[in-house]
Order: sequence, then structure tokens, then C-alpha cells
Amino acid sequence: MPVLALDAGNALFKTLADGQDATAKPRAELLLEQLDAQGYAAMAVGQRDLVLGVDFLKKKTKGAKLKLVSANLVDAKGQPLFPASVVTTVGGLKVGVIGVSPASADPKAPAGSADGTALLPEGVRGLPVGPAVAAEVKRLRQKEQVGLVVLLAAVPYVEAVKLAQGAEGVDFVVQSHDGRGVGMAQRQGVSTLVQPGERGRQVAKLEVSVEGTAPFTDLSEANRARENQRMVEANIARVRERLKAEQNEDTRRSLQETLTSFESRRDALARTAAAQGPATGRTYLLTYLQLGADVASDAAVQKQVERVEPPGSAGH
Repeated sequence: MPVLALDAGNALFKTLADGQDATAKPRAELLLEQLDAQGYAAMAVGQRDLVLGVDFLKKKTKGAKLKLVSANLVDAKGQPLFPASVVTTVGGLKVGVIGVSPASADPKAPAGSADGTALLPEGVRGLPVGPAVAAEVKRLRQKEQVGLVVLLAAVPYVEAVKLAQGAEGVDFVVQSHDGRGVGMAQRQGVSTLVQPGERGRQVAKLEVSVEGTAPFTDLSEANRARENQRMVEANIARVRERLKAEQNEDTRRSLQETLTSFESRRDALARTAAAQGPATGRTYLLTYLQLGADVASDAAVQKQVERVEPPGSAGH
């Protein structure tokens, strides 16, 4: 199965104060090296990735296959600091991957304010997110003729929801900035919003089928409907058994009402499952791989990690 590995950003530093930590820089360098070594195609530039500045990021990714992307980060002269997107072909499908970073906050406002803006390093400005995304989507769809657009949104959750609701031409929005952990893929207006997992504890796996032109459907909805249908069927069987043995008419009427309610629920679930159709066409299924003790570590990488964060240290 063809795989496209992406990172939604805010991966390199744990906090905005990490620049004062002696282990922060080698840790960030190791993360960039491993993202590249593991074949990641792109990473959005988040607020926490900018702790050591733009020059650090550019130097450490020079010549790498991993591309750092942001459609709205500019320098003091208004020039783009990173490519807005990358285009790659996966399994014969041309995919456009856009990155977006927080818009700049008023310097007097607190960092990460509720309006979705952020305080960025000196000389770095975040342009308004929506127009930057819309312009790049248009270019990818019209000039690059991509068949799928993924937006890596290193912005607060509220801003990511707005993007998913209004970013025409974007198929999937993968959000980072404020850690929310695992969750279900959410259809938000025109796009589907995906949570990527939390700080390396999980890896999100989004299986996508792109046959046809119909809107994407979530296979997990049908799976949940079928699972609930099985549970309702079991309840129906138990109620029917009780009806066979029950002699009291009042109790029988109550059981019959319960049975009718269960049967109605079963039929509704069956319609939901059937409406999703077979596992073909434009579909997606989101699952998470939990990176616990049962997932073996790569010995060589583990040694590199332990040089940066020795066993028993606060960060290990």
C-alpha cells in the first residue's frame, strides 16, 4: 500500500521556553534527521518549531527530502520564508500538501490568544491564514492539477475548524498546536478535520481510497453502525425471551414497547451502514497506532535518543 508520511508541526520543541534548555537543540536536530530518514514528505512550521529561529530550520533541512512548508509565514519585507506547499505522487495520485502557521498576534497580546494568533520570533510574520490557504489551494488545483489536497494546519484547534469549514478544495485538515490527543475524523463543512496523535505517543493512520468523484465518506461510521446494530440485536433477543415467559399483561405491554423501540433503532442503524456502501469509492478510515512498550524500538535510533535524553532524565 502506498504511504505518504506527514507531520502537522509543533514537533521540535516541547515549549516556547526550550531555547534555554541545553538538550533542546540536539533533540530538535535528531527529530528533523529522523523525520527525513523515515521518509516524511512535509512538515508544517508551527509556533513551537520556531524556538531557535528560521535560520536553524533552514540549515538543518538543507538538502533533505523533508520539506518544511508554510503558506503564510513571511519575513520583515513580506517575502515567503518557506514554500507554501509540496506536490508529490503517491500510488499514481498527485497530492498537494499545504502548510499553514498561526497568524501574527498584536505584540501586546498574550501568546496563543483565543483569536487563533500567536507571538512569533522577531522578523517573522504570520499573514492571515484563510486567504493564504485559499490562494495556494487554487494554484494546486488549477496549475498543478492535484487530485487530493492535505492541509497541515499548525494552528489552534478553533482556527483549524474554521479552515475545515470554509477551505474549498481542501480534502483533509491535519491540526497541531494545542495537544488534543486522538479522536474521530470530523467532517467540518467542506473538509475533514483529523487529529494527528499527541507528541509521539500515537501515530495517526488515515487510509484513503480516491476512486470516483463523490464526496468522501467515513468508513468508521458504517463500522460503528454495524457494531451498535449487533448490540441492539442482542437486546432484541433478550426482550423476546422475556416476552415468551412473561404472563403479566402490563409488563408484556412495556416489553413490547421496548422491543418496538429496539427494532426501530436496529433498522435505523442498518440504513446508516447501508448508506455508506461497500468499502470502495472515495472513502477514508482513521485509526491510531499506540506507541507503547509493545512497539519495538529501533536499536540504532534508541541509542541516539538516549544520548540526547539519557534514561532516568526528566525528558526521557
